[in-house]
Amino acid sequence: MDISIVIPLLNESESLGELDRWISNALEGSGYQYEVWYIDDGSTDNSWELIEILAKQNSNRNGLRFAKNFGKSQALHAGFRETKGTYVITMDADLQDSPDEILPMVERLKTEQLDLISGWKKKRYDSILFKNIPSKLFNWAARRASRIPLHDFNCGIKAYKKEVIKTIEVYGEMHRYIPVIAAHEGFTKIDEQIVKHQARKFGISKFGSDRFIKGFLDLTTLWFLHRFGKRPMHFFGLLGSLMFLIGFGFTLYLGIDKLFISPQGRLITNRPEFFIALIVMILGTQFFIAGFLGELLVKQQNQLKGYTINKRTDD
Repeated sequence: MDISIVIPLLNESESLGELDRWISNALEGSGYQYEVWYIDDGSTDNSWELIEILAKQNSNRNGLRFAKNFGKSQALHAGFRETKGTYVITMDADLQDSPDEILPMVERLKTEQLDLISGWKKKRYDSILFKNIPSKLFNWAARRASRIPLHDFNCGIKAYKKEVIKTIEVYGEMHRYIPVIAAHEGFTKIDEQIVKHQARKFGISKFGSDRFIKGFLDLTTLWFLHRFGKRPMHFFGLLGSLMFLIGFGFTLYLGIDKLFISPQGRLITNRPEFFIALIVMILGTQFFIAGFLGELLVKQQNQLKGYTINKRTDD
């Protein structure tokens, strides 16, 4: 298998037929063997019925159906586990990503020996106030934090070498940061390609404006996990030790002051510095314990899929 296409979707029954024909027109006659995986993320319309029809009509069409809506990251994770292609393409099912971009991306992966190509929707047909401006701010922050010079981290259409998607773990809502996750795993040959952004023909976007807030929080989480995820003691233990030492230093000063400098002064327990020192020492101890427990969890953790598949087209 040369190319695998993974398409997560939620309630996109109106778009599926046209999208599938577009993929066929773009790839038929190219000389590449390809497969398409439709991942139904708990649709409540007849999307799954259409996927079953497409799978019966074409042997290279496949589908997975989640028991409920688990999210785009989990849908991509499930699709990545199933793919067999040397090159993997992800794209959205709403017809805003063009299948005509697939072959140029694959050719660049081959000729330039890249690990990943991310689409860049340079010209967008979205709301300027509610999508374009927040998206630019979001991408600016992602570039600054990750030091990966991409203009559009969240573009749905991307192309990968098989080794990339078989190595990375996509969870939570981290689909926005797949290039960052890949770079953290050592796949640093990352580039971008300007792609056409189509206006939405059917339905409405499944993502609200809160995705940008979640995106910034996820970026902070990703940065922290990259820096300290494998050794949480380096963060919590160091911070806890510093706080404990500061509190202990205050306590020692208060004790020396009471015993040798001002024996007739106020009781130590009547001085606010004592309670500040006590609280800092307690917090420092708790941070240290958190780091120790984090180390134990890292060593014993088991990766959970985070989704349940209840139907497959090849059952």
